[in-house]
Amino acid sequence: MHENNEIHALFHLLDDPDQEVFDTVANKILLYGKEIIPNLENLWENTIDESIQERIELLIHRVHYHDLQEALRIWGRHEVPDLMEGAILAARYQYPDLQPAQVLMEIERIKRNIWLELNNYLTPLEQINVLNSMIYNYFGLKGEEVSYQRKNQFFMNQVMESKKGNPLTNGIVYQSLCAMLDLPVYAVNIPRQFILAYFDTFIDFTAPLHPDDYRILFFIDPIQGQIYTQQDVDTYLKRVSVPSVPSYFKPQSNKQIIRFLMEELSKCFQDDKDAYKQDELKNLASILED
Repeated sequence: MHENNEIHALFHLLDDPDQEVFDTVANKILLYGKEIIPNLENLWENTIDESIQERIELLIHRVHYHDLQEALRIWGRHEVPDLMEGAILAARYQYPDLQPAQVLMEIERIKRNIWLELNNYLTPLEQINVLNSMIYNYFGLKGEEVSYQRKNQFFMNQVMESKKGNPLTNGIVYQSLCAMLDLPVYAVNIPRQFILAYFDTFIDFTAPLHPDDYRILFFIDPIQGQIYTQQDVDTYLKRVSVPSVPSYFKPQSNKQIIRFLMEELSKCFQDDKDAYKQDELKNLASILED
């Protein structure tokens, strides 16, 4: 962006010790949007005062954050927002310059290989065996239980690069591939788990659902693709002393999944210095509340 007189004057006020003055200046700079980021980066490179550099870094973060808020609102307004696109938006919180093309190309490559192995004569279980082989053997995706110390396993670009995720991000990869292949696999709301279910009818989120439509053939653990029966899940619920209710077996919408991803990611920032990140991620999650 061309640095006009107003921008020049605002930049000169960034070192004002009065917090109220700085807040006023910051709010005016934010109005320029992400186009002003190169100017701020150039200013940072030509500033030797570390305290001013920290203020500039904070401003750059706030510009990116405002841009992400708007992108998330637009995504959430889609009739059926794309799940992988939502996961990439979540990753942009930590990697604001993330370009989705690399992630989407890798997903498309896996999908193409799965599609070549599928045919109309395969049973649902055989279809999932093909997916498992391609995702966990051919692509080499690994999974670990959720750990808030391993925050990179919540960012889709890092998951695809390292080939290592947690149940949530692996599940998003898995469900996204199923959506591309027209397979009726959706996340369900089993307490303390992120697990997928194969339904015997294709669920159309745009149409009203009748309770009888929630007919699950089997469940899939996205950590490594292990299959569970309804009896396995019922046994688990009894073991953790949780009563079985119909809502646990209802498909989660893509908005619900990405909101949960944001909420879980916020738990990775427990230090006092990162408290603002926890608040920001909770705020991003709240944008997606129904």
